[in-house]
Amino acid sequence: MWDDRKVSWMFRRRSGSTEPDVLGGPVRIDSRTKNLTKRLSGGDVAIIDHEDLDRVSAEALVACAPAAVLNAAKSTSGRYPNLGPGILLDAGIPLIDDLGSQIMDLREGDRVRIEETGSVYRGGDLIAEGTRQTSALNEANMEAARDGIAVQLSAFAHNTMSYLEREQDLILNSVGIPDVRTRFDGRQVLIVVRGYHYKDDLQSLRAYIRDYRPVLVGVDGGADAMLELGLRPDVIVGDMDSVSDTALNCGAEIIVHAYRDGRAPGVKRVEDLGVPYLVFPMTGTSEDAAMILADSKGANLIVAVGTHSSLIEFLDKGREGMASTFLTRLKVGGRLIDAKGASQLYQSRISTWQLLALVIAGVVAMSAAIASTEVGQTAWGLAQAWFLDLWNWFPRLFG
Repeated sequence: MWDDRKVSWMFRRRSGSTEPDVLGGPVRIDSRTKNLTKRLSGGDVAIIDHEDLDRVSAEALVACAPAAVLNAAKSTSGRYPNLGPGILLDAGIPLIDDLGSQIMDLREGDRVRIEETGSVYRGGDLIAEGTRQTSALNEANMEAARDGIAVQLSAFAHNTMSYLEREQDLILNSVGIPDVRTRFDGRQVLIVVRGYHYKDDLQSLRAYIRDYRPVLVGVDGGADAMLELGLRPDVIVGDMDSVSDTALNCGAEIIVHAYRDGRAPGVKRVEDLGVPYLVFPMTGTSEDAAMILADSKGANLIVAVGTHSSLIEFLDKGREGMASTFLTRLKVGGRLIDAKGASQLYQSRISTWQLLALVIAGVVAMSAAIASTEVGQTAWGLAQAWFLDLWNWFPRLFG
């Protein structure tokens, strides 16, 4: 059984036996990692089919504390230096790589055992053989992937130009933006995306949210992060594939992100829930849709939590659509502030009444502390006598 989260691989020996005690447990299977993490628990064996495992997916897996992660695909293909495998290894979670499609034929709940060589067994049957990732192997993969980043940069630039040609009316002239009931004009907007450390960043902005009351926009699962902190999103934008029913029913305005041809797989889900919605067809990601919506509706400041800002972060999403994120950030320009910068620069405003209440509370606490001592009780008696003399002096003064 896996016990030590800080060790990359451990095989304890059975009591009274020279045979190694191999790792194992019940499997949870899904080709979409973000769907798998919704039902993955500690001690389960996660089976994924995720080429170039990205950072967000890896962090979600780590949070579930699986016994091991088995990947049907290559966790690093060599296209670019992706961050996911290193995160799993740093967390002490064994990663078996490139097991092939046959590993996906296992049934949910099947129990498997994993040998140190990377072989996976169900009972006595060998199911698949893969490569056990180590820190040294991962570093070698990262070094090789860095050599290929120039090719990815060229493809990224090409995708960016193609996106601009397709969506220039939307980007430049706001053509096709849905009419929403939520008022953005002249207000600050906080957009929360399921990105790197998005929950921590959102927590750091609680004082900002309290004082400025920005429009709260959750992008898919970002809406649930708001609810966890006791905040109700005003708008939810997304494909509706990673947001909970609770969030969709919280009263927020729902905007379903659709493909440019009008197809919107998320529409069926919101219709089944009976929730009113609008459709926003555009090429790109849901976080782009949220930013363009806020910008076109007149927001004077956009604070972003969990969004993408660097080239590696764009490539780490592993899809051409990240070119739209690059152009969206150019369009939004000076109105956009990254959450980390906002949390470091912002200082909570303290009103006069709050300051007065703090002073009164301090005086009361100090008085109580002094009154509990012998000296304090003597001083209190002298103060009472002085006040009584003063009270008696006033009638004589005016008599």
